Amino acid sequence: MRAVALWVRADLRVRRGEALFLVLATAGIIVSLLLAGAFLTYAANPWQRVFTQSSGAHVWIQTKAGFDPRGLAGLEGVRATSGPFLTGPGSADLAGSRAAVQLRAATSTPPEVARPLITSGRWLAPGAGDEVVLESSLARALWAEPGDRLHVRGEGAAADTLRIIGIAETAEPPYEPGEVPGVAWVPTATFLRLEPGERHEHVIGLRLADPEHTDFAVQRAVTELGADQISGISTWQEARAAAQGSDRLLGLLLGVFGLGALLAAGFAVAGAVSTRIRSSLRDIAVLKAIGFTPAQLIRMFLAEYLTLALLGIAAGTLLTELLGARLPGRAGDAVQLWQALPGHIWVPAGIAVGAILLITATTSSAAWRAGRVSPVPVARATVPATRRMSGTTRRALGLRLPPALVLGWRGAFQYPLRACAAIARLAVPIVLITIALGTWTTLDRFNSDPQDVGIAAALTARGDDLDDASMRRLVTADPAVTAAYPGAEVAALVPGQTGTITLRGLGTSAHPYPFVVAEGRPPDGPDEAVAGQGLLDLLDVEVGDWVRMTVRGTPQILHIVGRIIEPEDNGRVISTSLDTLRERDPALRAEFYSLVLMPGADPSEVGDRLSDRASDRLDIRESANTADQLSSVRPVVAGLIGVLALIGLAELSTTIAAGVRDRRRDLLALKAIGLTPRQIIAVIVAGTGFIALAAALVGTGLGLLASRWLIDLQAASSGIGAGIAQLPPPGALILLGVAAVAGAVAVSLLPALRAVRHRLADTLSDTL
Repeated sequence: MRAVALWVRADLRVRRGEALFLVLATAGIIVSLLLAGAFLTYAANPWQRVFTQSSGAHVWIQTKAGFDPRGLAGLEGVRATSGPFLTGPGSADLAGSRAAVQLRAATSTPPEVARPLITSGRWLAPGAGDEVVLESSLARALWAEPGDRLHVRGEGAAADTLRIIGIAETAEPPYEPGEVPGVAWVPTATFLRLEPGERHEHVIGLRLADPEHTDFAVQRAVTELGADQISGISTWQEARAAAQGSDRLLGLLLGVFGLGALLAAGFAVAGAVSTRIRSSLRDIAVLKAIGFTPAQLIRMFLAEYLTLALLGIAAGTLLTELLGARLPGRAGDAVQLWQALPGHIWVPAGIAVGAILLITATTSSAAWRAGRVSPVPVARATVPATRRMSGTTRRALGLRLPPALVLGWRGAFQYPLRACAAIARLAVPIVLITIALGTWTTLDRFNSDPQDVGIAAALTARGDDLDDASMRRLVTADPAVTAAYPGAEVAALVPGQTGTITLRGLGTSAHPYPFVVAEGRPPDGPDEAVAGQGLLDLLDVEVGDWVRMTVRGTPQILHIVGRIIEPEDNGRVISTSLDTLRERDPALRAEFYSLVLMPGADPSEVGDRLSDRASDRLDIRESANTADQLSSVRPVVAGLIGVLALIGLAELSTTIAAGVRDRRRDLLALKAIGLTPRQIIAVIVAGTGFIALAAALVGTGLGLLASRWLIDLQAASSGIGAGIAQLPPPGALILLGVAAVAGAVAVSLLPALRAVRHRLADTLSDTL
């Protein structure tokens, strides 16, 4: 073992640059994989952040009127409770928008468990009687903000006007029209006024000692209370599933890039081991001659490169654990709160073990060759070291092409199998860099050309107590508004009435809305509609099918003539003209206007001007853009490109070392026929450049195909729909290829200088 350790130490001293490359590349890969783990396990959706910060309840149980569930606090496994709170059904209206609410009595002191997190405004004040705090998803549905006046109606009571004084986030299931009511916290006195009577329902939240025992806790609660006394139960798993967000896409992107980079690093290490073994055949033969067994030699090479991998894994893990929480944006928040989750340490451990196993698997086959080396050195002079010059090469030299280019081409592809292996290993990081550039370009498309990805209208305007003519006059008063399309949204029950979807009317028959159709055609006739991918998947229908839904008890039958790119509501939206909706409900009025602006206009400035001109009678908001939610992926993609470039440099160093070694006898011949040292350097550099150029062409070609496929696959699975992928601009691809070739040339200069400085005796010794 001491001899093995001495060999590894001596070899690392000789190849310090290669060792540093492998350590840094492995560390960068581990950082990206850990960030992916943070996004997938913690920040897979914003729900986990809210649950952690608010000490959320794992189970919410609503009991029927007149039954007090306080006894649940003593159940086995229940660590703490939130409530019980008086609760009752109701409805809320704001500026023509209506939503079902669950009114909940609250005091001026928020609960310790399942504490609502105020995002804007404040909590209920002591002694206040006309205040209300809305849950954030309910506030978004109503377009509500602190300071607005909300018309609230309880069960069996007259409507009351309350002032919204705060918006809060919770870890409970979010508001879903027709399915899950939104939570509205009101003072106890206000609740009793809105919900008159002596018998009220209660809701209580249970925080468990072990979240994995949720099902058992629910069974115990049902046994304790009796199934006939429970009117509703929701668990943290249901709430988490309902709150899936775009951060899952971040985690998936990071995971794909991280795993791809890890695979590229494994190939690079395997290539380095193979090259190292080919260049050390004499040394290996001597080691076997003095008593080293094949198993010892294999373990020696594995130990050397696994040591480098372990150093990189340890460095990447420590960097993420110690500095990850200081990253800007949501990445830092995700790491910080992910570290506070129970059992999060298993993710770094699993990633480390997986990386070690992958690197071990990719290097074992290469290290196995060391055990097969004969203990007796074979004179390679008896074996033809070079192949005869091909006719193409001779003709190229006859055409007076630069000898460096011709001989460099011959040297690069003299051994086709080795050349193909080197090109494949170098192409892997280039493929991943091309996919990263495609992701970056697609995000830029959401910002620069939102109309191409289903966001034709930059602003949406709603008016409080304004008639249609007044709203149209106000929203079209600004010269930057080129078009204004009236619209309305209603919740519709799907066939079977097992869920709800969004039915949207936009534009009119005379002034149709500019839908972005990815498949089929825009609607241009009565009862024609377009739908998002999420809706097509939900109803299991295709373009060309007819669908039947129920809107407020009235059937609505529409013909789906096209699929649109729909970034809202996970694509579960069906859109038609406002005239089609009015055929079912002639009294339906436009709830909002979607405003299309002239190119280059700033939506925020236009919105401010319209609000000022309308004396704040218009509620104007910018259209939601998926790119805003994915903005934090940009620095991560840039970091991954740097990691992949580092892997590429490590692979280039291996390719150059192998090329110089394989052409040492050729260099003797080149010297013998009169080539100058500068020309010999040019031959080596040109050979490396040709390998890099071939890898760049193969890598970018495969990367373009994979980029479009992966992005559209993810968009389709998320409900947005395929068709959003944008290929990188040709300039970026050319720059990538130029950078790969220039990097290869730059990295190969120093080994080429060393090669031409070798003495004749040194070179002759390599023939054995």
